[in-house]
Amino acid sequence: MKNVKNVQSVKKKLDYTLKLTLDLLAIPSVSGDCDAALARVRKEFNDLGLPCRETNKRALIATWNGADDSRHRLIAAHIDTLGADVRLIKENGRLRLRPIGGLDWRSLAGENGFVRTLEGKEYRGTLMPDHAARHAFPEEVRNEPHTLDTVEFRLDVRTGSKSETEALGIHCGDLVFFDPRTELTDTGYLKSRFLDDKAGVALILGAIRQMKEQGLSPAHTTHFYITNYEEIGHGAPVIPERTVEFTAIDIGVVAEGTASSEHAVTILARDNITHYDRPGILQLKRLAEEHDIPYRIDGYQNYGSDASVALRCGKDLSALCFGPGAEATHHYERTHLDSLEATLRLLILHLQTQLL
Repeated sequence: MKNVKNVQSVKKKLDYTLKLTLDLLAIPSVSGDCDAALARVRKEFNDLGLPCRETNKRALIATWNGADDSRHRLIAAHIDTLGADVRLIKENGRLRLRPIGGLDWRSLAGENGFVRTLEGKEYRGTLMPDHAARHAFPEEVRNEPHTLDTVEFRLDVRTGSKSETEALGIHCGDLVFFDPRTELTDTGYLKSRFLDDKAGVALILGAIRQMKEQGLSPAHTTHFYITNYEEIGHGAPVIPERTVEFTAIDIGVVAEGTASSEHAVTILARDNITHYDRPGILQLKRLAEEHDIPYRIDGYQNYGSDASVALRCGKDLSALCFGPGAEATHHYERTHLDSLEATLRLLILHLQTQLL
């Protein structure tokens, strides 16, 4: 009973952030088609009184003037998610897909979703192994690996041929969105596809809201960059003038062999692209320790953030990355309210801290 009471207390503190996370998870936003989710984020920025502009790639940048306008800070999170597009239409009318981002086909067997045409028509369906019927095929066929050549998208319309599917207006390149299957347990766990990185977007807006409610402001003019192509590697090409530090709020990886936890904020030391700024990591560590925020410092091989990609593209910035720890990233992800709260608290402190 004590644990449930603690969960309710944390949930109350996270009320806005948690509700926004759930709302964003319910808005499909595969890389390349994020306009509906970005429209919701724009509304939140407007309600918070922050001017917001759209980049040529339709990402959003909101700016909050700080005490020091000579050196700026950039905080980014990405609204785009994993998904797929149509690679070909099979002779039986079903769809072969191509992954968008680091998709794991194993995680999607039997998952529902929809394909959206260029004209905006949507058709529901399910990702299935080619030989799904257990009663019809021998074991060695039923247990074949799930790859882009052995799974198909079964449309929930009456079609039995390539021509019938084409008549629906479906073409190669049309996007496929999978259901997030979101659930918040009474023990404080949030389970969903695409916590990476819709939780990060909600945490940024939650930090702004809490600071404004408390009459706080950032130490430096800060740009909040909501990107829409991070999952395919080109999320943040626009760096506002006078920006010297780029912090990505992105997912921590909880798995065997990592140091991260679903009950703490993860501060990244390195990823597949770069080591993050060592003095900045130390500053975040000290903030967490001084304010009793549970944290882990971790590094990943198969990982990149908007901040580290900016460095790879030659931007002269110090780069940082931190965020909530989540189990089974790029699969059916799970985090805990403890981790969301820890990340929110650290982000609020980070925004009020002087640049090094």
